[in-house]
Amino acid sequence: MKRIKTASDAPWERPLDLSTSATIGIYTEHETARVWLERYRGVRPVLACILGFTETALIPGISAAGATPDDRRYTAIADAEFLYHGPQASPQYPLPPLDAGASPVLISRAAIAGLGIPLEIFDAGLAQKASVPTVDLGGRPARCLSTGAALDLVTVKHLFDRGLEWGDRLVSRHGYAIVAECVVGGTTTALGILSGLGLAAAGKVNSSHPQCNHAQKLALVERGLQHLHGIDDLDPMQLLAAVGDPMQGVAAGMAIAASRRGGVLLAGGTQMLAVYALARAIARRYALDWRPEQVVVGTTRWVAEDPSGDTVGLAEVVGEVPLLASQLSFARSRHPQLRAYERGYVKEGVGAGGCAIAAHLYGDWTQNQLLAAIEALGDRDRHLRT
Repeated sequence: MKRIKTASDAPWERPLDLSTSATIGIYTEHETARVWLERYRGVRPVLACILGFTETALIPGISAAGATPDDRRYTAIADAEFLYHGPQASPQYPLPPLDAGASPVLISRAAIAGLGIPLEIFDAGLAQKASVPTVDLGGRPARCLSTGAALDLVTVKHLFDRGLEWGDRLVSRHGYAIVAECVVGGTTTALGILSGLGLAAAGKVNSSHPQCNHAQKLALVERGLQHLHGIDDLDPMQLLAAVGDPMQGVAAGMAIAASRRGGVLLAGGTQMLAVYALARAIARRYALDWRPEQVVVGTTRWVAEDPSGDTVGLAEVVGEVPLLASQLSFARSRHPQLRAYERGYVKEGVGAGGCAIAAHLYGDWTQNQLLAAIEALGDRDRHLRT
């Protein structure tokens, strides 16, 4: 089996065919990942997409998931509407304009619509009400993590408990759960969680920018974490309340509970590596049963091999977490907004990498089939037609 070096010099491998239909790369914990892939090949998942908002997203330059801070207030709502309906002639919340690229929700929508994958959308704490049906988890938007008081502790614990409840429920009905997110500014709150857990994550995280804004992220995180100085034996729930966002506790709870019954694909890069680390820390702190061998992190090639971050190195810092990535390429796409991914824009979000992996596992789609489905959606979306 062929091995190639990534930017972090970590070996990775493609467990499936190495022809033009090569689909999924394994980057860490190869044997655990292979077992997981074989166990869930041909199994229909459910997509659980968790929406949230953090005022961190309003800081100029922090994210490219919306050209302006005001655009970023509506990114999650617009993505949820597209994920639920697909392209519409007159959407209530059109996908926000980006400096370059197109929303990764096109990838997720193409996979779930083409394969009939069930969808549940969760409101963990949005600034505005979504325009599509959601499960209201009773959360609230987060303050900027630099305050060191992003969420109230009671809200954090409530959202985690709802995540436990839904994780158990989802996998009792379906073969495995794809746990996805849409939280603008979420790679910065992820850095806050990872750093607060004592993990050397600085310089390794990703962003929607072609060159990650590491210094800006780290400065915000350090300002937030300074409020926790002097606290011995920090409870991960306290850490989440200080520098987290509404999605993280829900996703961690879902991962813990769902792993007891079946598989979990945490769909994302930096943000889901942080969720994995958080779930493990909470399970240890509160002596909760969970099955980490049932949990993998799945993202896109653009994240896994992002030269401005070190996703593989970050996964190794987190430790014992299988990192997978769809090998989808937009290099030959007829849409310039999609080709922008190959220049480092956007990269991931709304479960794009996880849904692409599921398209290969459940639908046995080749890369060309997945690209065709995404481009067919793009042909119908006015943002990609212009």
